[in-house]
Amino acid sequence: MAKVILGNHTAVYAARSDQARIRQFYGEVLGGKVRVKTDEVDRFQLDGVHFVFVYQDTALAADDFLKAIYLELQTDNVDELRRRIVAFGVKTLDIPDPHLYFQAPGGQVFKLVGIDEDLSVYEESTSSTPGASAAAA
Repeated sequence: MAKVILGNHTAVYAARSDQARIRQFYGEVLGGKVRVKTDEVDRFQLDGVHFVFVYQDTALAADDFLKAIYLELQTDNVDELRRRIVAFGVKTLDIPDPHLYFQAPGGQVFKLVGIDEDLSVYEESTSSTPGASAAAA
């Protein structure tokens, strides 16, 4: 069987009206490096991962992203980043999990974890909460 891994380039369509908050959140709050900044596209680099936002007049509604993929955001200082994210004013989600789940500007949902955190408990769980294994499915 062929080897498959997730790549480090991600793109999402976002509402043009969210552009200013997206730039502030990914650039200032998360500390991403701005690689491209135009009226149509922003490209941010967080360590080795590239996030591309393609702006349109219409995009998915924020509530639609709540039914989509949840991404894991890793940091070497969970408490500090949690404070900065919450102070920015993102929507936090009530998930039965000790981690911070939040919806970033543009709609994407993230789970905040420590870089060296042992998440193996989620790999073996049969719970249906986000982050839990789908092995039981």
